[in-house]
Amino acid sequence: MAVSNSSIAAVFEKLADLLDIEGANPFRIRAYRNAARLISVHPGLISETVKRGEDLTYLPGIGKDLAAKVAEIVKTGRLSVLEEAKQRTPSGLTALLEIPGIGPKRIQALKNNFKITDIDSLERIVRAGRLRELPGFGPKLERVILEELRREKPTRVSLFLAEEVARDLVGYLKKIPGVLAVMPAGSYRRSQETVGDLDILVTRRSDGPVTPDSDVMEKFVSYDDVEKIVARGETRSTVLLKNHLQVDLRLVDAESYGAALVYFTGSKAHNIAIRMIGVKNGLKINEYGVFRRNKRVGGRTEEEVYGTIGLPWIPPELRENRGEIEAAQKGAIPELITLEQIRGDLHAHTDATDGHLTLQEMVEAARSLGYEYLAITDHTRHLTVAKGQDPKRLAEQIRRIDKLNSRLKGFRVLKSAEIDILEDGSLDLPDSILKELDLRVCSVHFKFNLSRAKQTERIIRAMDNRYFNILGHPTGRLIGRRPAYDVDLETILEAAVERKCFIELNSQPDRLDLADLYCQKAKSLGLKIAISTDAHSDSELSFIRFGVAQARRAWLGAEDVLNSQPWAELEKFFKK
Repeated sequence: MAVSNSSIAAVFEKLADLLDIEGANPFRIRAYRNAARLISVHPGLISETVKRGEDLTYLPGIGKDLAAKVAEIVKTGRLSVLEEAKQRTPSGLTALLEIPGIGPKRIQALKNNFKITDIDSLERIVRAGRLRELPGFGPKLERVILEELRREKPTRVSLFLAEEVARDLVGYLKKIPGVLAVMPAGSYRRSQETVGDLDILVTRRSDGPVTPDSDVMEKFVSYDDVEKIVARGETRSTVLLKNHLQVDLRLVDAESYGAALVYFTGSKAHNIAIRMIGVKNGLKINEYGVFRRNKRVGGRTEEEVYGTIGLPWIPPELRENRGEIEAAQKGAIPELITLEQIRGDLHAHTDATDGHLTLQEMVEAARSLGYEYLAITDHTRHLTVAKGQDPKRLAEQIRRIDKLNSRLKGFRVLKSAEIDILEDGSLDLPDSILKELDLRVCSVHFKFNLSRAKQTERIIRAMDNRYFNILGHPTGRLIGRRPAYDVDLETILEAAVERKCFIELNSQPDRLDLADLYCQKAKSLGLKIAISTDAHSDSELSFIRFGVAQARRAWLGAEDVLNSQPWAELEKFFKK
């Protein structure tokens, strides 16, 4: 079994974290993080490229040294420089990385100022009220840490990592002789932001003998990525993979497949609600089918299950018992946005700042997706770590885009920028250059620790600028790594409507920012959403699928999404 891209990327991320805790050269750390990001989204298996003996230095940002390290990981399953860094860093310090809001820089500060070495020593400092003595550490972070220390944390992974596991495992299971269907269910199928475990349903032909080659359970527990077999039975087995994700496989009869899919997709609250409707109609609904007394009256398909209680099929993303059943009863389930309805991306970066590819390369990647437009939103000058552009550099980029547009047919490159919202609510560049842009994405990249009132005021003041169009990654969260900054989102959404601004749903799988409930709130206010990728490479443009899935969870249709519109219509929205 080939080493997955996410496994290689995880090694480089771990190394970057440890070096960051040490206070190593920031350029070296950034190189490892960029390599991790590039590898994690690469469409092909990097390990297969290595095994074929091909040169990896064709990848942007991967020089001979990094290519050699990738080869070492693929061939040995380890990286010597990471092992050395582990020896230098107390294991208790790396455990602190699991606490939201505590990144490598803060761990370094804790180590240097309080001699923190593990979670216990951190807890003592927090309970003594000393954490707030350090700049950037305050009462809110203290509360987050204490809450984190109190709760028992299940292992959850990003939707992106779960997708990679599901894709490979489903492909493997489909090759088993006699298998008819393989379908991931659970929170993964409902496109939740994170996945605690993976449920997979398999049906196979009922005729014919079970041979070693067709034994689904034997093949499943023999999968190369299995770390531990937790349980094994004739119709259900559970394994723990090497990335610590638990996978449950259930073998179901074809006549029960739809019922099992409804049951194991969930959510629990949704299932209870449809079972109660069944009871009122004299029906019993479970994972084996729909029964009236002892007679099966449905269960082969999901449509059949819902149909027995007078409901249309309900999209998996809506199955949270948040009004979808009542809407289905009224025939009011909305037509949800689809990937095919996205006409372009309104947030993407090039190598002019912290992207990996040139302007031309990003444009060609967008055109290959069938898009009609792509907004180039490189950073502005305040974000020095990303080589942010000043007015002069941005003006040069505008000229390059105009020149490129003069040669393109059926596609438009949108002149834009991701503009920092400064602490006082002003924008990072003057109006004289902002007015030259087709649209502007404005984001908070620093001072996350302002009070709720000040952070809210900061963003609304920025929205008062006539050139403010889209609020990028509205809460700044990184799922599982950094909590959202404290802001009154409902007030922000209302202010956006009043000022004819818009909100981004950032499709990066570690952001998915805005959360589905707030996207739903935006819809109720008539506020349109931009589903954008914040892509830093061609591969990341495909992250739009995660944003669309989040939008579907929020009940959004094409009419609620800015970039489902052609540019001729979209342009009107950006003129205040």
